[in-house]
Amino acid sequence: MADRPQTPEDVKALVAEHGIRFVRLWFTDILGQLKSFSISNEQLDDAFEGGMGFDGSSITGFNAIEESDMIAVPDPTTFNVLPWRPEDGAGVARMFADVQTPERRPYEGDPRHVLRRAEERAHAMGFDAFNVGPELEYYLFRDNRSTEVLDEGGYFDLTTLDAGSDVRRDTVLALERLGIDVEYSHHEVGPSQHEIDMRYSSALKMADDCMTYRITVKEYALKYGWHATFMPKPLFGQNGSGMHTHQSLFKDGHNAFYDPDDKYFLSDVGKAFIAGQLRHAREICSIFAQWVNSYKRLVPGYEAPVYVAWSRRNRSALVRVPLYHPGKENATRMELRSPDPACNPYLTFAVLLQAGLEGIERGYELPEPMEKNLYHLSPDERRRLGIEQLPETLGEAIEVTAESELVLRTLGEHIFNRYVEIKRQEWEDYRVQVTPWELERYLAIL
Repeated sequence: MADRPQTPEDVKALVAEHGIRFVRLWFTDILGQLKSFSISNEQLDDAFEGGMGFDGSSITGFNAIEESDMIAVPDPTTFNVLPWRPEDGAGVARMFADVQTPERRPYEGDPRHVLRRAEERAHAMGFDAFNVGPELEYYLFRDNRSTEVLDEGGYFDLTTLDAGSDVRRDTVLALERLGIDVEYSHHEVGPSQHEIDMRYSSALKMADDCMTYRITVKEYALKYGWHATFMPKPLFGQNGSGMHTHQSLFKDGHNAFYDPDDKYFLSDVGKAFIAGQLRHAREICSIFAQWVNSYKRLVPGYEAPVYVAWSRRNRSALVRVPLYHPGKENATRMELRSPDPACNPYLTFAVLLQAGLEGIERGYELPEPMEKNLYHLSPDERRRLGIEQLPETLGEAIEVTAESELVLRTLGEHIFNRYVEIKRQEWEDYRVQVTPWELERYLAIL
């Protein structure tokens, strides 16, 4: 759809034009799991006028049963026809919804609201847009009960080894029909691992697009009888799946990170923004790497950075600033390499923005870049250079988050408390498991 609809009238015209019978309202729980319910095309007027009521008590992180009435208010700018559903007069479309309370106030447990609040802070500080370009990697497996790969291809391979070429092409075409601009698609480093890169966009649209991307990838894998997973580290000894996240701030239509007179072509705003994310990296880690499995990916040696530093070429650093090319001022950006694609994109983009804005507001100093391979430094050398390390487990990460005033401010009390509680429980459930590794290692000899 070339032009995004702007009003309820635009949506109703498109519903009539495309023969849409059902409209799904999409939103997420606080862990970033997509939730949905359908309304008929005849209920659109009611939905736009007063929202559609639903019971929030069964949604992870939402209110308890005694205060569970919620209202989903559709956002007309997010209307799109779902390309994997039939179109013979019974087509299906979707809109993202903002969740509100019965009093018609934004619901504090809605991740979309958390990101809107962060964007409002950026606007109040004079910035037009926080642009985000995430690169979500994923694996294709034979089914959802095993990790049997479909090929032994590697990075950028274009051979019969890449069994996913056709499904990747179909997925790209579907994303474009859903209003998402795609820049690249290719085989990734791991066997049967893929990446489709979306063109950067403002944070809220991009968070919506990430949710759309994940469900689209899964739907088209299923069409081929396969299973797509965004699990951060499904295969031992192979690269995990990351979500390298490119970020920039724009002001008066210009890239606020660019300075032609700086040796790195980085403005003071850009440097302070990066410094903010580095300083707060440990405390926001449990948001952009939120699962037990995330920390199996964040280990040295697999392109997943664990050391809190920045560089220009060095991919072992947490933050990379891609080299400046003359005439490409608007492409000046930072790339955070630690998030994974199973995060909640609304909460992730919100904490990244708030951490960066904190750096700007408080004038954080950006340390010198680290251009040497950080994996090759000894612990003593890293200590001497003052290089911190990301938490090594979800248990460690969530306790650092639990002490974070910045994350509390970003998420709000409701989501903050629920999130910490859920993640502590996940870590505890994992911690007490007896794993096959332990049985194999210990049973016969102890």
